[in-house]
Amino acid sequence: MASDVSPPPRLSAEAAAQLATAPPVFTTEQILEILPHRYPFLLVDRVVEYQPGQRAVGLKNVTFNEPFFQGHFPNRPIMPGVLIVEAMAQIGGIVLTKLPDVAGRLALFAGIDGVRFRRPVLPGDQLLLSADLLTIRQRRIGKMFCRAQVGGQLVTEGELMFSLVD
Repeated sequence: MASDVSPPPRLSAEAAAQLATAPPVFTTEQILEILPHRYPFLLVDRVVEYQPGQRAVGLKNVTFNEPFFQGHFPNRPIMPGVLIVEAMAQIGGIVLTKLPDVAGRLALFAGIDGVRFRRPVLPGDQLLLSADLLTIRQRRIGKMFCRAQVGGQLVTEGELMFSLVD
């Protein structure tokens, strides 16, 4: 089910580089207050751009010490695509759970549409994750356009749907 709202433009390499060094809007400690995720499943290190009710951009520093690299894949470590999607969803969760009248609710996956993987994510990469709110219905179902980039290159993009539960 494609959205009738066009996705936001991709960030240029220059804009991505500026955000990668931007001071945090939300630190890791503040993200822990917003999201229920904990190690090893918290996949956002900091949020560097936040427009309430609209958009968030965050960073994930991918290190060789990540637990998934032991088995994915030995001698050729690649970040699993499902974890890239999860990292994008966590940025989307920040946008949704900071909406008025949503405090205390949990954002769960309700659907994943049109997600495409363009290049592998390797140890040493820094994922720039963005989530733009497309729609929200009855403060219960939200749809986001999410994107992951490394060094200005597109890694993954697609629409994620969320259900807000008590």
